[in-house]
Amino acid sequence: AADRVHGLLLSVLAVSDDVAAEEGARSAAVWLAHHTRTVRGVALADGRLAEAMDARWHQVAAAVSTGAASVEQARMIVHALDELPAGLDGELRLKAEAYLVAEAGHFDPRQLRLLGRKVLEVVAPAEFDDHERRQLEAEERRARHETRLTMRPRGDGTTDLSIRVADAVAGRLRTYLEAYAAPRRGHLDPTLEQLDPESGRRVPHAVLLGRAFCSLLESIPVERLPWHGGAATTVVVTIPFDALRDEVGAAGLDGGDRLSATEVLRLACTASIVPMVLCGASQPLHLGRAKRLFDHRQRLAMAVRDGHCRAHGCDIPAAWCEAHHAGRPWGQGGHTDLDDGLLLCSWHHHRAHDPDYLVSRMPDGDLRFHRRT
Repeated sequence: AADRVHGLLLSVLAVSDDVAAEEGARSAAVWLAHHTRTVRGVALADGRLAEAMDARWHQVAAAVSTGAASVEQARMIVHALDELPAGLDGELRLKAEAYLVAEAGHFDPRQLRLLGRKVLEVVAPAEFDDHERRQLEAEERRARHETRLTMRPRGDGTTDLSIRVADAVAGRLRTYLEAYAAPRRGHLDPTLEQLDPESGRRVPHAVLLGRAFCSLLESIPVERLPWHGGAATTVVVTIPFDALRDEVGAAGLDGGDRLSATEVLRLACTASIVPMVLCGASQPLHLGRAKRLFDHRQRLAMAVRDGHCRAHGCDIPAAWCEAHHAGRPWGQGGHTDLDDGLLLCSWHHHRAHDPDYLVSRMPDGDLRFHRRT
């Protein structure tokens, strides 16, 4: 009943340009937004729908007026019909309209939107392939034009990212992130809370995806990045030698941000950063090493050798683990050798660099963790 009343409003709106003209309003929708304090975008969308049903799609208008279709279903149907090829025969247009109006009795607006993309395949199969190609090419051009990313520092150590990308890119990113979000079963139901590998507590799936995004950035190989200024793109972390050795104090990123010394040591195991160690006079003492990250062959060898996380009592599979410098720490001159590396799950890798924990090596090579008291 509410949709039928809304449909009546739309039918009046479609023929009310004379009311707008009396006050010099640009359209009846603009006039309506002003006098009813309606959000302008909502009123304009109603105006476009009203005009389309009044001028072109009378079967849709009739369906709304009788309650056979909701206003939101009508929006999806009209959008799909307006996307039909300009030269399509009038009979086929009427057939397409009748088909989608009939399907409104079975599908919600989102499903109708998907059906609308394929309506030409139903009413004119011979023309569908070429139309779909042109439609997809137009969407891809629009997606490239609309792609953007903004960063807004919050001032509390976090930054808000806002990104708009093509659906295919978003789908690929989702696949990558869910591969990182161990234990990767929760993506089947994003409403379920899962175990956070860092805190050990149950958290929403969105939190794990956020952490997975951080892990994804940390794991990008430097050699795959564009060359910039004569060298592969890198992030340089400057840290006093004493702070690195004693795992106290802070390090500075080349963009002005700050990291703790323990976080620098953790990132040195897996992330594409180059730590620049400074002496007491703040002069560069050491810049990275020729080889700091475990390569894919070493990583594969560790997976075969270790099989799972090497923390005592942990059985997280090797595919979900990270490579850790378990011999002489990287910050104390350790090397990226297979003998010095072992696999740890994300939870235990964080604990390995957590100053609140003592780490000891067991006779079989596993690591045992004890919280400091």
